[in-house]
Amino acid sequence: MKVLFIGGTGLISVEVSKLAIKRGIDLYLLNRGQRNITIDGAKSLVADINNIGQVEKVLEGHHFDCIVNWIVFHPDQIRRDIELFRDKCKQYIFISSASAYQKPLTHPIITESTPLANPYWEYSRNKIACEEALMEAYRQEGFPMTIVRPSHTYHNRLIVSVGNGGAYGVAKRMIEGKPVIVHGDGTSLWTLTHSADFAKGFVGLLGNPQSIGHSFHITSDYLLTWNQIYEHLADALNVRPNIVHMPSEFIAKHQPELGAGLLGDKMWTVIFDNSKIKQFVPDYEATIPYHIGVRQSLEWFQADEQRMQTSGEDDTLIEGLLEAYKHA
Repeated sequence: MKVLFIGGTGLISVEVSKLAIKRGIDLYLLNRGQRNITIDGAKSLVADINNIGQVEKVLEGHHFDCIVNWIVFHPDQIRRDIELFRDKCKQYIFISSASAYQKPLTHPIITESTPLANPYWEYSRNKIACEEALMEAYRQEGFPMTIVRPSHTYHNRLIVSVGNGGAYGVAKRMIEGKPVIVHGDGTSLWTLTHSADFAKGFVGLLGNPQSIGHSFHITSDYLLTWNQIYEHLADALNVRPNIVHMPSEFIAKHQPELGAGLLGDKMWTVIFDNSKIKQFVPDYEATIPYHIGVRQSLEWFQADEQRMQTSGEDDTLIEGLLEAYKHA
């Protein structure tokens, strides 16, 4: 099976790329060649997806069983891809987002038929618009699309409520006994999925003709409160967390760049029904719970002193919010 990933070296996609190669897929990666990440066994195509002429040139003579674009965020990009790949593939997979699901939920269990509506976050609304454009192309011309909605998927990152999960700042604060912030009262339920688990479900959809026209979310079945997420991190660091709970609305007011992601995603309890992906990919099972995954992430950070260097960005953010909250 011949597959093209546009991207393929990001947070989620690198594990998918590795598993696809392991399973014998003839994988091509199209990107600008600017990231120092190599996927052994994958063939490289260098082009900027936003430069249609470049893409047409490097793909001349190629036809793929499946094309996956990991970096589509706006419906204009979907319409571009439909024109580019209409005659180039048997399947096109769009990476949407589980944040597109209805907020607030009218039913606590999320299935693929849960309505899509997010009045809080433009990112999610753009993903919804992308899905609508794809569905229109499927209905009008049979464009062979499949939609995948990842939820909070991680790899070599720390899961944080307020702060940068891609840096060591929150962990460093915990080690030093400094307060860290959790939105709300910390009791809302959240679903975390390791990218190695996500990859097992995703690779099962590649070239799968039964998935054409369908949408899927791929998550673990492990549920944690946000308090538990922080407690797992603290336990892995062998410290006690100094957690300050703060209303999501307050955080959004004082740090608007965080607000959309909180009000439009993290503040809500999310419980996913994964029956559909398990029906289409019978061997799919998530096997890495967060209390294991967080230790793997910490090992990655601690393996290189440079990865544990902090810019002070998290300290500035958290201390600013704490000061504002004290005076509120």
